[in-house]
Amino acid sequence: MQFNNRITKMLGVEIPVVQAPMGWIARSQLASAVSNAGGLGIIETSSGELDAVREEILKMRELTDKPFGVNIAQAFVRDPNIVDFVIEQGVRFVTTSAGNPQRYTEQLKSAGLTVFHVVPSLDAAKKAVDAGVDGLVVEGGEGGGFKNPREVSSMVLLPLVRSQVDVPIIAAGGFVDGTSMAAAFALGAEGVQLGTRMVSALESPVHDNWKNAIVNAKETDTVFLNRNHSPALRALRTDKTSRLENEPQTNAMAEMGRALELYFGGDMESSIALTGQVCGRIDAVRPVAEVIGEIREEFFATIGALKETYAG
Repeated sequence: MQFNNRITKMLGVEIPVVQAPMGWIARSQLASAVSNAGGLGIIETSSGELDAVREEILKMRELTDKPFGVNIAQAFVRDPNIVDFVIEQGVRFVTTSAGNPQRYTEQLKSAGLTVFHVVPSLDAAKKAVDAGVDGLVVEGGEGGGFKNPREVSSMVLLPLVRSQVDVPIIAAGGFVDGTSMAAAFALGAEGVQLGTRMVSALESPVHDNWKNAIVNAKETDTVFLNRNHSPALRALRTDKTSRLENEPQTNAMAEMGRALELYFGGDMESSIALTGQVCGRIDAVRPVAEVIGEIREEFFATIGALKETYAG
């Protein structure tokens, strides 16, 4: 069976699985594996290293002939020419996040790009639709990374947003396999975005210490930091993040400065390992193609079994 919905048509993909645009991680090694497996790889800009990002996009064109996209993380990329930069790369799909959807949407769409904006609430979703976006990435608070300080779970947020907007939705936060993808579709999504599952994938460039920490984590082994600041963060529980959890007056962003020592050096206490609650459902480091292929099979098996059980 094949997927055929607004997301597959708009993105030009076989399987409506999008890889999250994680800083320093969402580069050609991982993103090309996702695109080649039938999903949509995304190249990040949140690292702010636009010269390196340009090289990664060039590598993407060598590694895959499938579609891929770029993310503009407004809070982290302050280059006034970021939209021109993205347009010049020749990509057709962009997600915007961590900022006002009115800022770049019109300019990007005028250049022919498809634009989805990441939203953590119903109000944000309505604002993005009013700004003219083509679709939304609706992000529940159980997901890893930078969050709204007033997080809402995907189980509540997805159907709420779907009840108020008509644009296609990619669900993010808590999705890892075909069963959870089927649940997302039941709640109104037409695609899913995977973050933590991709951090722990074989092709992810992060150190094995982080991947193994995800594999060994329980569903309770994340912390939600910076509730009194912005952005909030969801991350793996470590000595550092446990301390920060008990110091709500401290802005956890100040502890991110040595991120590369964690990401690529494996020092889990040097920074903050942004990770979602779905770590508790990940039990192995696996190749991207295997993960995405299994998602497809499990999705159709799940909806088939539901139909047979309840509508047969």
